Order: sequence, then structure tokens, then C-alpha cells
Amino acid sequence: MFDRWGRFVYRFRWATLAGGVVVLGLSIAGIFSVGNVGGNQPSTTTESDRAANLVQAELPQVVGSGSSFILLFSSSDLAVSDPNYQTALESAVAPLQSDPRVTSVVTPYGQSSNGLVSRDSHQAIVVVHVKDRSSVAAGYLSALRSKVHAGPLHVVLTGNVPINSAFNKTLEADLQRAELVALPIALLLLVLIFRSAVAALLPIGVALVTIAGGVAATVILSNYVFVSQYAFNIVTLVGLGVSIDYSLMFVSRFREELATGSSREDAVAKAMTTAGRAVAFSGIAVAIGLSSLLFFQGTFLASMGIAGAIVVGLALLYALTVLPAGLAVIGGGVDRLRVPWQRSTTGSTFWHSTATRVMRRPLLVLVPCLAILIAAGTPFVHLRLAGSGVDALPPGNEARQGYDTLVRDFAGYDNSEISVVAYFPNADPSTGAAAVAVADLGRRLQAMPGVVRVLAPVTGAHIALLTAVSNLDPSSDAARAAVSSIRAHETLAAGGQLLVDGQTAGDLDVIAFIRSHMIGALAFVLVVTYIVLFLMTGSLVLPLKAVLTNLLSISASFGALVWIFQDGHLSGWLHFTAQSIDPSVPVILFALVFGLSMDYEVLLLARIQERWRATGDNTRAVAEGLERSGRLITGAAAIMVATFLAFGLADVVLIKSIGIGIAIAIAIDATIVRALMVPSIMRLLGTRNWWAPQSLVRLHRRSRFGELAANPEAV
Repeated sequence: MFDRWGRFVYRFRWATLAGGVVVLGLSIAGIFSVGNVGGNQPSTTTESDRAANLVQAELPQVVGSGSSFILLFSSSDLAVSDPNYQTALESAVAPLQSDPRVTSVVTPYGQSSNGLVSRDSHQAIVVVHVKDRSSVAAGYLSALRSKVHAGPLHVVLTGNVPINSAFNKTLEADLQRAELVALPIALLLLVLIFRSAVAALLPIGVALVTIAGGVAATVILSNYVFVSQYAFNIVTLVGLGVSIDYSLMFVSRFREELATGSSREDAVAKAMTTAGRAVAFSGIAVAIGLSSLLFFQGTFLASMGIAGAIVVGLALLYALTVLPAGLAVIGGGVDRLRVPWQRSTTGSTFWHSTATRVMRRPLLVLVPCLAILIAAGTPFVHLRLAGSGVDALPPGNEARQGYDTLVRDFAGYDNSEISVVAYFPNADPSTGAAAVAVADLGRRLQAMPGVVRVLAPVTGAHIALLTAVSNLDPSSDAARAAVSSIRAHETLAAGGQLLVDGQTAGDLDVIAFIRSHMIGALAFVLVVTYIVLFLMTGSLVLPLKAVLTNLLSISASFGALVWIFQDGHLSGWLHFTAQSIDPSVPVILFALVFGLSMDYEVLLLARIQERWRATGDNTRAVAEGLERSGRLITGAAAIMVATFLAFGLADVVLIKSIGIGIAIAIAIDATIVRALMVPSIMRLLGTRNWWAPQSLVRLHRRSRFGELAANPEAV
């Protein structure tokens, strides 16, 4: 099947290249098309979402149709009560009051001045309300800011709109920085691997066109389903890594076949039969991992899964069509512009001797490796999950600095709010038994530990909204216990229902939602990956080994994630604030790492299987398979690690943690797992590696998924 496809691409190479150019043109057009990235996110069925929907429907005046930002004024020598301070502040905000985009400006000198003056009386808050929602207001925020001339005062911009805008701008900057760092490093590593500039440029070219197609598809998709802004980071992250990996595999095999004297057509066909087959199975494995994110519908994770699967599909498309067509045209020119230290790339005595030494004493190697991975994963035991807040922005960001100042210096801003909705489907909450139930609920909330005060209830047609102001950290165990205590009383008198919203309730709901869906996602990935690896190898043992070793490397990376980002051991070097792990991070890491780790598993097993079919000697097949793929796996892993570490330079903690977490997992996978554990396990299992019942063996042969090159000895 793959041989025929390779020869088909060779015969129609010019038409294939023309098709690739057309797809690239459509991708460029798609990038600049109209999209709706970051639009309204669909709601899940969690309690906090139901509460928010009820408030939005019945009390729109509470939610409001616009948004707001805060101007934080300060002076080292003037007090807020000083006439000069007041004159400077009011002069600074006067232009905003006449701006048609501004609905109101609240200063500390008006009637509603509570909480607008700092404890030391040298800082003052001005709250500016605008008519548009945050995403729209962000477009003219800088124009409004430019109208504020503070004179002798210092002013900092923070609040809802600036913080949301800071996240979006920081994400864009992170993406650009990662691309600028990753591409040159990847090109340098490819030159070192191929020792030819032409060969090195091919994977970079495939990566660029793949990312362009992925971005375009994501923009277009955003018009039909919710797509998170984070999706572009995933497109670049995954697209760059897998495109270079797949191209590296194919170009390397094509050069090997040319070096043995094969014609261009035969070289393309043999590369397609071997490397192309491995790439196809690898792409399926990565797509399976990413598709697990689709289990989390109603969250931004689903959009990241779709975007990731699209870019993997494009990487496969280009790697199995345009790339071989280009190689068919270039032929021996793939080795042009060689670097001075050019040498043979057909094998590596280092990797052969490494595999041989490992297999002499497999248990002596396997046991310490298992101990290292288990020990590395132990920090994951004390994982603490909480939604990302302003702390996810870099400490030097203006909006974050302003927020930190509010929490530190202003009374009440270190408090959190618990929104409690009393819902009466068949009663008016302002009268009768329902009103009595609301009053009783208010008294119960007021008596709870950590509750400072309860605001007067706001009633609608069927709901009453009570806001409990708490002095507890919203991510603390005490705050979570308080919310759970409130929720323990699900029903109220007069047929009422009780629903809780707010940051703490939202965290609890998201964590519960992810836990409940993670089991299905995990089972799906493990089972489908097992089936795909069986179709590739024809063995029931090797897929099990692959899944278990993958889980070990993932657990080690999870442990490193907690040790670094939650415990904060490298916070100074990496410039972030130690904090709880966002609930989405372990899910994203699992989806990406499980799929990407299979890249090396598939490549290594494909080579070992070729030698096993050719020799029938398991030990020799493992040694020769690692000899012929070890250097390639090391190079591919180095490129992948460099790519993801470039995302570790991100300022947003969520992206930084994902980048570093994946880099650690791949480094572990390509060294401890593939170079040491796989040879030792396969040596211990011997010929049992390739076992399957005869009925499945016949099924596998009929499926033709296990096809090899026509002449196994040649590979």
C-alpha cells in the first residue's frame, strides 16, 4: 500500500507540488479571513455555570452589558485628601468623562468613595466604566489611557479590561518569541544531523507551511465552534514539532536509499514503505492523544484538541505528499551544500554498542530506570489544582502590578466573593415563604467562618442573589470547605434550589468536571493506541510495553511540573510566581505527551521490526534497530525539546508550564525510556515480544497494515 503510494507520488510529483502550492495559497488567505477566536465560550452543565446563566437571564443589571478598568493613582508625598492631589486626579480623568465610550467615572471624591483610598492614604482608585464588553473595549483602551495626564501623580492601569488585554497580548508575544527562538535552533540542529543545508531546510519548510495551514483552519473553524486564543499556541507548538519530526524521518530514509544506489523512484517508494509507514502510524498516535481533549466539551480544551488534530493531519498530508514529491524532483541534490564534517549517516556503532551493553544485563539497567522514573513522579502526589488568575501574568506586567497593589494596600480588595443563587421555579423570591427562605439563607451565610458580610439580596422573577464577602483565599482549603458547606443544603423552603458561583465554586466545578471526564479520555487513548500499535506490529505484547513505558515518562514529567511550578523551585530562574497548577495543564500535557512520545516508539519499533523480519533474531534486531534509529531519535528529540523549551520562555504561566513539561517528558522518553528501558525489556521478553494468537496474526496479515519493504534485507 505504502509502496504503491510512493510510486504514485513520484509519477505525479509536479502535480503534487502544484497541489501543495494551491493549499499553501488557501492557507495564507485563510489566515487573513474573518474569524471569531476567543468568542463566547459555551457553558458546561456545572452548578456554577447554571447559577451564572440564571443571573444573566434574570438580573442583567447585576452582570452589566459593559466592562470597566481601574486607574490607580499614587504619590509619595501628597495624601489623597490634599487639594493638590484632588486637583491633579480630577484634571487627569476629566477627558474620560466626556468620552462617548465611557459610561461613568467613579472617583474617591464622589458619594461612592468607600474602599477607593489606600490604607496609607497616598493611593487612590478611579473606576472607569465603558459601554462595551472587555474584548471590544480592549481595542480602544490605549486611546483612553493616552487621555489621562496625571501631572505630579503616578498612574497604573489595571482591572478587568487591562488584565484580559494583558493576557491576549502576552500570549501573542509568547508565540512570536517561541517561533523566533525555536526555528533557528531547529535549523541548526537539522544541519548538524543532516550535514547538508538543503536537507536541513526541507523540514523547516514543511513546518512553516503546516503551521500556516493550521492557523488558517483554526481561524475558519472559529466561525462555527468556540476556539480559544490558546489554540494558536497549540497549533505552533505541535505543528513545529511533528512536522520537523516527520520530515526528519522521511528525508533521512530517502538519503539512505539513494546512498545504497537506488533510483529516485525506488528511493521514494522505499522511504514511503518504511519511514512513511512509521510517520502514518505516528501521526495517528499523536492525533489519538489530542482527540482525548474532545471529551471535555464546553471548555476551551475541546478547541485545542480540534486545532491540534488539524495541524497533525496537515503535517501528515505534507510529509506524505509534498515532501516526497519535492525529494523526487531534487534527487541527489538533497545532499548539496554539505558542511565540512560530512560523514556516513547509515548507522551508529555507539547506539549498537549501547543496546548490546544494556541487553547483557537487562535487569541491572531496568530496575534503576524504573526507580528514577517512579521517584521523579512522586511530587505529583501532592498536586493542587486551581484556576489560573492574575498570578499567571509575569510579575513585571503593569496590569498585574496594579492588581497586586490593590490586594496589598486597599481594604477589601483581598476579599473574595461567593455568589449564592436561591432559585424558586414556582415562586416569587421577594414575597411569602420564598422571601423567608432567602432571609434564613442570608443569616446562615453570615454565620459561616470566614464570611465578613453578606450583601443585601437582589431579586428577580424567580431568583434571589446573595453575595457573601469572604476574607479567605479563594483557592484555599478553607474557602473550598465553605463552598462545600453551603452546597450541602441543596434545597430551600417553598421549593427553592440553592446554586453557588464564584471563583472557588468555579474551581471546584472545573476540577470535578475534568476528573469525571478524564477516565473516559484516558481509556479511549490507551485502548485506541493499543489497537493502532497492534496493527503496526502484529504483536499484543509490544503495544502493552509501549503504553506502560509512556505512562511512566508522563508521570515523571507530571512530578517535575509540580516540583517546578507548584513548589516554585525554579521560580527565580524562570520568572514566575509559584502557584497551584491550572486544572487544564495535566489534561493538555497528557494529550500532547502521550501522542508525541509515540513518535519515537513508532520509529524505533519500525526499525526493530524490520530487522526482526529480516533476521529472526530478537537480540540482534533490537541492537540493529537502535543502531539505525538511535541517532535519528536523539536528533528528533533534541529538536522537539528545543522547540518546547522555546515555549518555556513564555510569560503566561500556563504556556510556560506546558512547554517545559513536554520538553522534560520528551527528554526522558528519548533517553531513559527508548535508549535504556526498551532494549532491556525487549531482551527480557525475547521472542515473546512478537506474540499474538494465530487468529489475530491472520487478521493482521489480511489487513496489510504490517507490510514491509519488498526486500527487508536492504533496510
